[in-house]
Amino acid sequence: MFRLFLFLVILVPAAVRAGQITPAMLDRLPPADIVVLGEVHDNPAQHRNQARAVRALQPRALVFEMLVPAQLSAITPDRRHDRQALARALNWKKSGWPDFAMYFPIFQAAPRARIYAGNLPRKQIRKAIFDGAAGVFGAGAARFGLDRPLPQPQNDRRIQGQREAHCNALPEDMLGGMVEAQRLRDASIARAAIRAFRETGGPVVVITGNGHARRDWGVPAMIAQAAPALKVLSIGQLEQAPDGPPPYDLWLLTAPTQRDDPCEVFRRKRQ
Repeated sequence: MFRLFLFLVILVPAAVRAGQITPAMLDRLPPADIVVLGEVHDNPAQHRNQARAVRALQPRALVFEMLVPAQLSAITPDRRHDRQALARALNWKKSGWPDFAMYFPIFQAAPRARIYAGNLPRKQIRKAIFDGAAGVFGAGAARFGLDRPLPQPQNDRRIQGQREAHCNALPEDMLGGMVEAQRLRDASIARAAIRAFRETGGPVVVITGNGHARRDWGVPAMIAQAAPALKVLSIGQLEQAPDGPPPYDLWLLTAPTQRDDPCEVFRRKRQ
């Protein structure tokens, strides 16, 4: 069965789109200019899967959603192989991202890959909530479709997603701004991935959350609009079986990680 899957991947990659794969299949992925590897940020198993895929692909560039441009100068060759030194240089503990120990193996998996920052400073993300994604993004916003409103059905779905993600605790008039912030981040990551491909020749791997890895409206959709000649492969990682086809080319199912109730913090604020 595994050999048959590899045969299909090599000869007819379109036939395996939207298909479930196992971690072992990350060792032989379909060829692509840019591979977008999704994650649930605090799931260690999913980070191990990402490191496995990166080790097999040996990309020329790695784009991290977790990094902003100002951090790139801290990633020196000597720190690249020292987890504690790199974490300190990146000021990771104050970044808000999960334990750096989960991300460090990804850096090590492709030691020659050039590192790119996909994120923007928090000040700019917050500004997009109130001023919209296009104005914050600046030049090139139209290239990524930020100058146009979303189709109403998609906008409604994304607002509902923000409502649920924030435990129904946000004011209704703020939800549209949260969608704009998400669009800004999608475009920022996509811009970094395109730049990485043009500067290195690829392949490029993007490390990001599952929401940004979505093919229908995430980073792959932004790249398809801005640089349609590039071939993009999106891979999502889920913690429970989906009700329908997930919005990725390929997807994996992993055990959920143990975590506190994310809505508890909102309940405490209401008290």
